[in-house]
Amino acid sequence: MATNEQRLRVAVLGAGLIGIDLADKIRRSKKLGLALVAGRDRDSLGLRRAADMGHPTTDGGIHAVSEGGPFDVVFDATNADSHAEHWAALQPTGTTLIDLTPTGLGTVVVPGVSSHRAAAHRHLNLVSCGGQAAIPVLHAIAQRCTPTYIEVVSTGASASAGRATRLNLDQYIATTSAAIRAFTATPDAKVMVNLSPARPAPPFRVAMTVLTENIRPAPVRTSIATAAQTVRAYTPGFKVTSLAVAPGRISVAVEVTASGGRLPRHAGNVDIINAAAVLLAEQPAATSR
Repeated sequence: MATNEQRLRVAVLGAGLIGIDLADKIRRSKKLGLALVAGRDRDSLGLRRAADMGHPTTDGGIHAVSEGGPFDVVFDATNADSHAEHWAALQPTGTTLIDLTPTGLGTVVVPGVSSHRAAAHRHLNLVSCGGQAAIPVLHAIAQRCTPTYIEVVSTGASASAGRATRLNLDQYIATTSAAIRAFTATPDAKVMVNLSPARPAPPFRVAMTVLTENIRPAPVRTSIATAAQTVRAYTPGFKVTSLAVAPGRISVAVEVTASGGRLPRHAGNVDIINAAAVLLAEQPAATSR
């Protein structure tokens, strides 16, 4: 366990687009020390890039992480189908596992909404990139009214969606829908995902429609603005691009552009979930035993 003077010892499991951006964000953190980037293909571009950044790498996957510990925090940036196996391997080690795959396993955490949940748990789930962008806004709306139906449409650039993301689209939709229902107490939520091949690549956008009665426009607008400000504290490229409040209906759209680091601007989907993961890892509660 790290002391206050030491950086927490962390590992990244997965060397795709998400894993390599995580490595870059951890490298810039004053509280985290990246001890290992683990992939499964020694010739992968991700492992080569991690090595070029000066990080220890391995193609041994979860077995190398299990044997190379103990780690204060491990980030799982692989795929939903493998995550249960990863948690089973790491649970006995006492590490905190932050899951960036859409498994729906573990304690669901969205910074600014449920960060307090991290204190008592070592298996944390970040829903999805769309969930991280939408839930702070939807939760804010639900504090001011009682939604009966929520629809969320996420649109991202094809170039910002790796192989694991594409394989996990069904889990992404199911996990994000469940989290929205849980955080808003809404009985019906529908999630859709679009991957756009347009050039130039579009930024990550999330459009939300909320059906509800007894809307008070001014408090709703204030709550959404406050939620957006909270998210911008750790994801500066987050902004509300449109907001319409009408009788029985609230329509809001947000856009996330990546800022700083190695990500292209259109990869806001990667930026927001990775920023949330690093923020949680930096909190002392994330490594409490």
